[in-house]
Amino acid sequence: MIPPVEVSPLIMFTRYSALLIGMIYGKKRDDYLKPIAAEERRIEEEEKKKREEVECIAKALAEASEDAILK
Repeated sequence: MIPPVEVSPLIMFTRYSALLIGMIYGKKRDDYLKPIAAEERRIEEEEKKKREEVECIAKALAEASEDAILK
């Protein structure tokens, strides 16, 4: 077996700095995107309720028109 190679302190510092910067960036980006996603979910839920209401009304009208024909 070959003994492990000593890694330069500069390389180790750079790697851990990049890791830390990436973690900080990810946290800031998550904090930025979270309210936007919540607003999109809220709007989508409202649109879904409206669609369901329209479908219910259309279904009721279709049933009413079927019942009225020659009965």
